[in-house]
Amino acid sequence: MEAPEQSLCPEKSLAVEDQGLAVRTLDDSQAAKPEINATIELPNKLKVEKSAVEKEREAFRQAVVKTLEHRLFFHKSFDIYKGVAGLYDFGPLGRDVELNVLSLWRKYFVNEEDMLEVACTALTPEVVFNASGHVKKFTDLMVKDLVDGNFHRADHLVKDYCENRKKDPTISAENAAELDHVISLVEDLSAEELGAKIKEYGITAPVTKNPLSHPPLPFNLMFQTSVGPTGSSIGYLRPETAQGIFNNFKKYYNENGQKLPFAVAQVGRVFRNEISPRQGLLRTREFTLAEVEHFVDPENKSHPKFPHVAKLEFLMFPREEQEKTGQSAKKLRLGEAVAKGIVNSETLGYFIGRVYLFLTRLGIDKERLRFRQHLANEMAHYAADCWDAEIECSYGWIECVGIADRSDYDLRAHSDKSGVALVAQEKLVEPKEVEKLVIKPVRKELGPAFKGNQENVAEALEVD
Repeated sequence: MEAPEQSLCPEKSLAVEDQGLAVRTLDDSQAAKPEINATIELPNKLKVEKSAVEKEREAFRQAVVKTLEHRLFFHKSFDIYKGVAGLYDFGPLGRDVELNVLSLWRKYFVNEEDMLEVACTALTPEVVFNASGHVKKFTDLMVKDLVDGNFHRADHLVKDYCENRKKDPTISAENAAELDHVISLVEDLSAEELGAKIKEYGITAPVTKNPLSHPPLPFNLMFQTSVGPTGSSIGYLRPETAQGIFNNFKKYYNENGQKLPFAVAQVGRVFRNEISPRQGLLRTREFTLAEVEHFVDPENKSHPKFPHVAKLEFLMFPREEQEKTGQSAKKLRLGEAVAKGIVNSETLGYFIGRVYLFLTRLGIDKERLRFRQHLANEMAHYAADCWDAEIECSYGWIECVGIADRSDYDLRAHSDKSGVALVAQEKLVEPKEVEKLVIKPVRKELGPAFKGNQENVAEALEVD
C-alpha cells in the first residue's frame, strides 16, 4: 500500500494550506473585503504554480523515458508485434545498469553478511502455494468495462480519481485531506467498499468512459500452467523467490552447521499477472527480485552488529504518525526507534539500516528516501512488523524494498502441509518438559456436521 502522496514541491503545498487558514481567520474576524480578496488570490496563485510544476514534472518524465528507450536502456518486448503490456526488455546499457546494481547488492548483503546464495526453480507445484496461502490470497480486485470487455484494477481507478481530483486548484484543504485518507487505505478496502467508492465518485472506464461491472471481483496474480503432458499436475510461475528458500530450510540449516542465525539470499525472475500494468518499469508482469531470508531465534532477536547502524538518522514514518492528520516522515535515529519499540527488534532494525546504506550508496537522495511502517490494516497476516523503503519520484512515493519480520509463518505452514519438520534445534543445559494440546480432527465426523465448511473447520482445529 502507498501512503498519501507528498508533492515534490512541498513548499507550495504548505503555502496553500497556510493561506487557506489565513482566509478562514480573516473571515472569522470580519476583516475588510479587499483584505480578504487579496488573501484569497494568493492561495489560488500558489495552486496554479503547483499545477504548473506537476505538468513540468510529467513532461520531464516523458522526455527521460523517450531518451532511455532511444538509447536502448529498455524497450517494450516483442514490439514488432505491438508488444504486450507489462513486458520489457533491457538493452545493452540497461543490462549493464542492472548488473551493476546486483553487484553492489551482493557486496552489501551476500558478501559482507556472509550469506548463503542459492538459485531455486521458478516453476513451482501448486501444493507449495496452497500451503503458503498464495492460491487463496495473492489476489487483486478488478472491474470490467461493460462495453469493450477490458479489465481494470479497482483500487487503481479509485486512487487515480483521488489524485486527479486533488490537482483541481479550487479543491478545499478538507476535501484534499479526505482524498489523502482514501488513498492511504485504498489497497486494503474490501470489494464492497471499493465498489461503493466507484459508485460514489461516478468512476467509469479510463479511456472509453464506459460503465464498469459491480462489485469488483478477485483475480489471482499468479501465472498458472500445467506440468507434464497429461495436464493433471498444476504449477505456477513464482511471484516471489522466498518459497523455494523456505522449502529447503532444513538443507540450508544443516549446511550452516545447524546454527542460528543464518541468512539465505536469492536473485531471480518472478512473475505477476498484473490486471493493468502501468508506470513503466515500476509495475510489470516479469521482473528480477533480489531477496534475503534471515533466520533467527524467535526468543532472541538481538543482532551483534546493530551498534554499527544504531547512530544512523534518516526519514522514518511510524504507524502512529501516519494515523495523525497532516503528518509526514521525520528524521529519527535508528537506535532510538528500536529502543522505543517503534521497530520491533535489533535484527529488523539492523537490516533497515543496511538497506538505507545500500540505497544511498546507489545514489538515492537521502531527502527523498523514507522508511514507512505498515499500518495495522495493511499488515500481512504473517508479519510481526513490516517497513517499506520508499523513494519519492515523479510518480510519488514508491515502495522499492520491503523489510518484514515474517515470524515463523512460512516454515510452520510448510511443516504442517508436508509433514516434514522445518525447525531448528537448541541444546538446553537442563531438560525442559512441555505439555502441548494436539487436536486431530476426525474428518468423517466433520463432514455430516459441517458439510461444505468441513475443510475450514478442520484447518481451524489443527492450528497450534
